Amino acid sequence: MLFKNISEESLKERKKFFLEKVQLIIRMIEEYSSLRQLSLEDVQADSAKAAAELIDMGIINSEEELPLVKKTIGTSDFERLLQVLTFYHEQKAETGYLLKKFYNSYRAELQQQVKETHPFTVADFFAGAGGLSLGFSQKGFRIELVNEIDELSAKSYEFNHPEVPSHKIVNDDIKNVVDHIEDYVDTDIDVVIGGPPCQSFSTANQQRIIDDPRNVLYKYFIRAVEKLKPKFVVMENVKGMRKVADQVVEDFNRIKADVNGEEVHYNIDYKVFNSHDFGVPQNRERLIYIGVRSDVEETIEIDYDKIVADVMEQTEGKPKFTLSDALEEIKPLESGEMKNMTEVDSEISGKKVDRNDYGSNTYLDIINQQTISPLVFNHKARYNNENNLEIYRRMAQGDDSTSERIADIMPYQHRSHIFKDKYFKLIADRPSRTITAHMKMDCHSHIHPTQVRSLTPREAARVQSFPDDFVFLGPYLKTYMQIGNAVPPLMARAFASVIKGYLDRLSKSQVQMELFQ
Repeated sequence: MLFKNISEESLKERKKFFLEKVQLIIRMIEEYSSLRQLSLEDVQADSAKAAAELIDMGIINSEEELPLVKKTIGTSDFERLLQVLTFYHEQKAETGYLLKKFYNSYRAELQQQVKETHPFTVADFFAGAGGLSLGFSQKGFRIELVNEIDELSAKSYEFNHPEVPSHKIVNDDIKNVVDHIEDYVDTDIDVVIGGPPCQSFSTANQQRIIDDPRNVLYKYFIRAVEKLKPKFVVMENVKGMRKVADQVVEDFNRIKADVNGEEVHYNIDYKVFNSHDFGVPQNRERLIYIGVRSDVEETIEIDYDKIVADVMEQTEGKPKFTLSDALEEIKPLESGEMKNMTEVDSEISGKKVDRNDYGSNTYLDIINQQTISPLVFNHKARYNNENNLEIYRRMAQGDDSTSERIADIMPYQHRSHIFKDKYFKLIADRPSRTITAHMKMDCHSHIHPTQVRSLTPREAARVQSFPDDFVFLGPYLKTYMQIGNAVPPLMARAFASVIKGYLDRLSKSQVQMELFQ
C-alpha cells in the first residue's frame, strides 16, 4: 500500500516521501478548486471528515491519531490538509475522485480486480519509473514483480502504478533479488521485461566486450529468466549495445530450464526499433531483444521473425507525430527567475502541480487514453543565466553549437568540434531528438523550439509518451533522469499487444489439448 500508519510514516527514512505526498494532496486540491473557481477559504475544516479520508488512505486508524499527523507535517500544513480533505470529502465525486491514487482502500480494490481479470503476468527488472510496465499494464497484463535499485524511481513507480501491490515493488539490487527470487514470486510468470544498463562499449578490441565489469548486470537479468522460465522475454537497451548483441544472444542460448519435465531453451534475437514508428514524437532508437521459450514456439508455431513482423504490423497506419504535437495544449513558461529555486513554484516559470486550462489533440488523446487531466504535473522551466538565454533567443530551430548566430557568445566556441550538440534548438515540425537522462545536467541540448527556455520535465515526459497524470516524484532535476531512462509507454504497448495475442492463442491451445486428453 502507498501509505503506512502515521507512526511509521513519521520515521526518518519514510518522512521525506510522506511529506512530498502530503504536499501533493494539498496542491492538487488547491489547483483543482482554482480551476473550478471554487473558494477553499470558504471551507470550514472538519477534523472528523478529514480523518475519515486519512483512514481510507491508511495514514491513521482513528481520529485520535490526528495529533501525530500534526506533529509530523507541522501546524500550518496540518491545518491546510484538514481543509482540503474536508473539501474533498464533500466534493469527491465531483472531482472525479481526483485523489484516488493516494487511497490504500482504492488500491486494494483495484489490485483485487486486476488479479481476477488479468490472467497474464509480468516481471519487470530495472523497471525505472515504470514506462515499460505501463505499456504492458495498459494492455491488460498483471505486474507480479518489479525491481528497481533507484529509490526515487521506485517511489514514482509505486505512486503511478496503483494496480501493483507495494510489496511487489522491490527497491533493491537485482543481485539480491535474483538470488532469492522464490521469496518474491509465487506464480508463473508469462513475460520478463526490463532494460539492464550496459555502460561500456569502448574496448572494442576485446573478445568479449560484454564481460566488462560495468556490464555485468544484464547477466542477472538472464539469471532471472532462467529461474522464472517465462514464455516470452523483452529486453531493451541502447543502440550502442548492438556491437555486443551476438554475445548477449549466446548467453541467452545457454539457458536450459525444466518445464513440466521437459527441457526447454530460449530462441532470442534482436532488432533496432525506432519509437517514432510507434507513434512516439521522438527519434529514439533502441535495441530490443525478443525471446520465446522453445515449447511455446512449437505449440503456437511462431518464431522470432514472426514476432518482429507482428510487432512491425502494429506500426502500419499509425500517425507519425512531431514535437509540436507533444508541446501543444500546455501553459507557456519563461525560464526560471532565480538560481537554485527549482523547488519553488511560480506562475511564470511553472509549478510541480498546476491547473490545466488547456484541451487536447490527437496525440494527447492517445497517451492519455481519451481523458483530460484537470491538473498538469512537473511542468517547471529551469533557471538559465542571461548568456544562455541570449543563445536560446538567437538560435533558429535546428541550430547547434556551431551556429554563426551565436559564435560571439558561445562559451564552448574553441571546442565546438567536441561540443557540437551541447546546444541544440529542437525543430517543432519534426520528431524530437532522443530524450536522455543527461537532461538533468543542463538541458541545453533540448531547447524549446518557440519559447526561450529548455524543455520542462512534463514536456519531456510527453515526448516520451507518458500520460499527463503520471507524477514524477523527488527533486526537480532528478525527474529528468527518471524520464530519460524510461521506455516510451506507447512503444511498450505495441510489444505487449502482440505478446498478449500469442498468450491468448496458447491458452486456447492448452484448453483444447486438455479436452482431448
